[in-house]
Amino acid sequence: MKKTLYFLLTKSIGSYINILIYLFPKKAIKIAHCYFSEPRKGKIESNKLPETLQKANLEIITDNDNIIQTYIWKGSETIILLIHGWESNSSRWKRMLPYLIESGSTIIAIDGPGQGLSSGKEFTVPDYAAFINIVAKKYKPHYLIGHSMGGKTSLYYHYKYQNPTLKKIVILGAPSDFTVILKNFIVLLSLNTKVTKALENKYTKILDTNLAQFASKEFVSNMETKGFLAHDIDDTIVLFKEGEKIAAQWKDVQFEITKGLGHKLHDDALYRKVSTFLFE
Repeated sequence: MKKTLYFLLTKSIGSYINILIYLFPKKAIKIAHCYFSEPRKGKIESNKLPETLQKANLEIITDNDNIIQTYIWKGSETIILLIHGWESNSSRWKRMLPYLIESGSTIIAIDGPGQGLSSGKEFTVPDYAAFINIVAKKYKPHYLIGHSMGGKTSLYYHYKYQNPTLKKIVILGAPSDFTVILKNFIVLLSLNTKVTKALENKYTKILDTNLAQFASKEFVSNMETKGFLAHDIDDTIVLFKEGEKIAAQWKDVQFEITKGLGHKLHDDALYRKVSTFLFE
């Protein structure tokens, strides 16, 4: 029943946008962009923090109008920065944290734009990468771990900002091609050609590049930093072939293929491998 209602809802929204594009094109694209870029899950309330985050030291970084929420588990001078994905927040690291804390390192997690306790409404890769850069300038992490869209953003961040302090990067279940993400959204809402072209033009401007080039496989093609890349062959959110695209272009990467873990990739054996990779 829920799937049927969701199908009807998405198609109704798409039909509305398809009609509106001929009457009020700017409004139509604004609505489409909102559905594409504004998370509908992942926000939390400061008085209802998940138990995992209650154990951290909470620090806020402000930059212009941005409020970036960070969570810090203090340890040694070795810094690990955690980057969650779409419609999520820093509590998603609950299962992995014990393996990282065991190393004695200082662990820092951040809430992305419009999620957790951070400010904003839109979640875009460039905006999220800017958040990472602000935090990285302050804490100078040695290791970076990203899941899903947080993984794609982590790779884009290092590609754009070229952080010299990063020694290793761990990417879990990340998409590669932006064109695939956009196409999935267009198919979901059954958007017509006019809307599709308008959205492509909009994101070409936002991303400041050809959309085909805005891909994780491109970000890692000349990357020297050593990587650990995990992707599950049963992932229905980000298909396994996306992980293969990244692995094929990353010169120095350990590609861990899992089965039965799905998109979340919560698994003790996998986390032990991540820990070994980081601290071997």
